[in-house]
Formats: sequence, structure tokens, C-alpha cells
Amino acid sequence: MVTVLNHPLITHKLAIMRDKDTGHKDFRENLDEIASLMAYEVCRDLPQVDVTVETPMGECHTKMIGSEVILVPILRAGMGLINGILDLIPTAKVGFIGLYRDEETLEPVEYFAKYPKELAESVVLVLDPMLATGGSAIAAVDMVKKKGAKNIKMVCLVGAPEGVKAFTEKHPDVDLYLAALDEKLNEIGYIVPGLGDAGDRIYGTK
Repeated sequence: MVTVLNHPLITHKLAIMRDKDTGHKDFRENLDEIASLMAYEVCRDLPQVDVTVETPMGECHTKMIGSEVILVPILRAGMGLINGILDLIPTAKVGFIGLYRDEETLEPVEYFAKYPKELAESVVLVLDPMLATGGSAIAAVDMVKKKGAKNIKMVCLVGAPEGVKAFTEKHPDVDLYLAALDEKLNEIGYIVPGLGDAGDRIYGTK
């Protein structure tokens, strides 16, 4: 399933991020806020368990989240989505995946991976702001599946149709969430209109 979260607050904040004159401070702050807004929808179907709590007025039979949530950002840009989600789910654990693109094969290569041990029993959110060709997202989901993850969601800010097609063909069992689906990839693999290099804009690097 592909879900594009066309919410006015998300679109407004994303418009600020797209602006080439937006500095890294405002870029980061808006990314945090979008991540929180997206998390609200991404987590709509989290498993729940029945609980009974004692209120000042008496017993209340209600529900609480019934599984661990693990965030797995793809380094480095995926780190930009963590804080906004942790604001809503402060008990979430965080793993990390590091990938780089081989200059000859253009395929993603793993250089770092670290996960909480509960991957198989948890809801795993793989995070990357940009879904361009889809190569990194596909590789990251391959990696967490090999470690036993079963309930996986891919969370991205902006996607290109080419990347969405590649990802959903490779991982049809993984729900994909986007804040926006853009027009296309250009000749150097950047999303158009996109927002430029998310990692550089988050951290103020070139």
C-alpha cells in the first residue's frame, strides 16, 4: 500500500522546506514537525492490548500500544526524521543503517548496521526523507527482513514515481508512506521538483 499524506499542515511545512532560501535551522524544525504529523498516521494501525487503569473516579477499561516500535533511519538523512517521531513515541528504540552507492555498479553497499534485538516482534519504521531511485530503501528493507523483521513500514518525505514503482515491486508487503509524490527523477537521479539534497540541507553541509 502506498499512502500519500496530503494534509494541509504537512503540505505547508513541506513548501517551506522546498524553498531554496530556507536555512538549515528552519529546514530541520519543519522536518521535525512533519515527522510528528506523519507518525500520527503511520501508527494508526499499531497493535493494541486491553488494559485496566484506575482513574481518580474509578476503573477504566481501555487500550495501550501492544508492541515495541523500532525506528531505523538510513544514514545520514534519515536521522532527520527521528526526533519528530520520538516526540510522539518516546519509548521507541532506534537502530541504524549506513549505505553508500558503489561508483561502478551504482548499487547500495552496507557500511554500518546496528539494531535493537526485538526486530522480529516489533513494528519497524525504516526512515529516509527521499525515495528517488528506491535503491537505498529497497536495500534497507532487505537488511531488516534478513534480521527477522516482519511488520515493516517505509516512511519517506518526498518520493519519485520511479522509486515508488521499484520499491513496491520489490517489497509489496511493506506499506509505504510519503508526504508528497513528486513529478520525476532528473538525469542525475534527483527528485524534481524535490527539495535538493536532504542531508546537506538538514546539516548545513555541501
